[in-house]
Amino acid sequence: MLTLLIAIGAFLAYIIAYHTYGRWLSRKIFKLDPSNIAPSIECEDGDDFVPTAKGVVFGHHFTSIAGTGPIVGPALAVIWGWLPALLWVLFGSIFIGAVHDFGALVISMRNKGQTVGDISGRILAPRARILFLSILFTTITIVLAIFGLVIAAVFKMFHTAIFPCLIQIPIAVMIGLWLHRKGKSLLIPSIIALGVMYLSVAFGDWGPVHTFNTTLAEWPVVAWVVILLLYSYVASVLPVWVLLQPRDYINSIQLLSAVGLVMVGLVVAAVFGFGSGAEKQALEIVAPATRIGDSAPAGAPWIFPFLFITIACGAISGFHCLVSSGTSSKQLKCETEAQFVGYGSMLTEGFLAVLVILACVAGIGLGVPEMIDGKATGVTLTGEAAYQSRYATWQASGGLASTVDAFVSGAGNFIRALGLSAGFATALMGVFVASFAATTLDSACRLQRYVTQELAEAIGFKALTNKHSSTVFAIIIAGAIAAMPAPGTAYEIENLGKGGLILWPLFGATNQLLGGLAFLVILFWMWRRNLPIWFVAVPAFFMLLLPALAMISQMFIGDEAWLTGENPNYLLSTIGITTMALEGWIIFEAIAAWPRAKGVLEQPI
Repeated sequence: MLTLLIAIGAFLAYIIAYHTYGRWLSRKIFKLDPSNIAPSIECEDGDDFVPTAKGVVFGHHFTSIAGTGPIVGPALAVIWGWLPALLWVLFGSIFIGAVHDFGALVISMRNKGQTVGDISGRILAPRARILFLSILFTTITIVLAIFGLVIAAVFKMFHTAIFPCLIQIPIAVMIGLWLHRKGKSLLIPSIIALGVMYLSVAFGDWGPVHTFNTTLAEWPVVAWVVILLLYSYVASVLPVWVLLQPRDYINSIQLLSAVGLVMVGLVVAAVFGFGSGAEKQALEIVAPATRIGDSAPAGAPWIFPFLFITIACGAISGFHCLVSSGTSSKQLKCETEAQFVGYGSMLTEGFLAVLVILACVAGIGLGVPEMIDGKATGVTLTGEAAYQSRYATWQASGGLASTVDAFVSGAGNFIRALGLSAGFATALMGVFVASFAATTLDSACRLQRYVTQELAEAIGFKALTNKHSSTVFAIIIAGAIAAMPAPGTAYEIENLGKGGLILWPLFGATNQLLGGLAFLVILFWMWRRNLPIWFVAVPAFFMLLLPALAMISQMFIGDEAWLTGENPNYLLSTIGITTMALEGWIIFEAIAAWPRAKGVLEQPI
């Protein structure tokens, strides 16, 4: 019953937070005004600046910020116990992550839809613009280089997810064209799209479609990486209403309905038990509340600061400031809708992270297949043995396959409690993970285009201010990294396409550093307007300190340290030191500007 109480308690906490803290921020701090002209209307161009219904923008925003982050992060972090992960998700999402996302969205809307990196040049100091945009470019390059591998890996693990994911693209284009030309209600096309997508999950591996799925699942990773980056290019340069908006929207209604199924299944399993026999299995948390100190799992890094780096999406993620200020701010029709999209989406992601935690510490206990050397033995493990099979050591829990499998197995058990088949539950959760990753990939490509254009303008390199040249540049850089083999492997076809793993160890700390820098921009924006700053200053300090500690730890502490370890990694060390230097430079610029900034508005655009 504790599992059910946590789920219901978290849901109520998020509802209360939205209508209290979120409303206070909206009305008393940001003073959202419906009479202010939104950038989507003032700068409307039919491509990037497109006035859009808030429900559609919410769908785009939620699916773009989520990605696989609120799944993989919490699914890995429960190795330190369920309580630290749960507390960080709840308090982090309400008081840090949602404030960060909401603030970045509002400030961008007040600055004609510019990204926080571009805005920092006027809010902080002129030099901060290039420094901030450089960190943004590095972060998104890592995302673009790795997410093709993530999607390919999910397709290989759950081949039944391939057809349902691919069918979303033509559905999205049809809905986009329908709404743009007809301008009619979303209700009917939404219902039709949702029905078709669930039918594709139920029947998406029958007959010739099975052959289609298995054939594509056998493609080398590099083939998927190339195709997905080419798709991202197309999605990035097309008008936002053709593919990006409608695809994210229909994904959101499918994914949110899947979250609803998981929640209902959790309730059924908690109240009525799990299984079809006379003695049903009780739903209970099978993981320890904490595993720190002497009980810490073998090989695991310190819980501080790495818990706060491991769980990013679901609590706070710096990448979110890019979505808020890059795409969503260019689509909202009215400023007062920013609370629903900025604050509400982050709370929704937080609730998703709570369900992921419960799936990995309670749902998993209802039964998972025993795996030895990556192969199922035919034995089903339950209870604490199921948890230990996935989380006995850091090595056992690490990696995309292990963490995704823990979530898919646990959440799949919740769905099976509703009487649905194991095959359907697995396929739906596979689509769930792959769809989140795909929406982040195409959104990240468009965001990288914006950042490249702004950076090129800042340094006076006009050749990359065009949307096609900037997108091609972004794709080539990410593709060149992604196409390489994984570290320590030979240049063979089965190893190509995994080059994103080379830079991936940098992402956690760099991503959270980005959140700290975005908070710094929000802090200065408020300081210049004589607004209260305590509720932003504390998270800003927290998010500037923790990533720095994590980066220092990765470079200098332990046998696997990038710089002082047994096998030094000078590439990661160089990039890490450079990133730390950029952070220090921006903080120095901020400290120098702080006394002069109070009550002094920045120069208008």
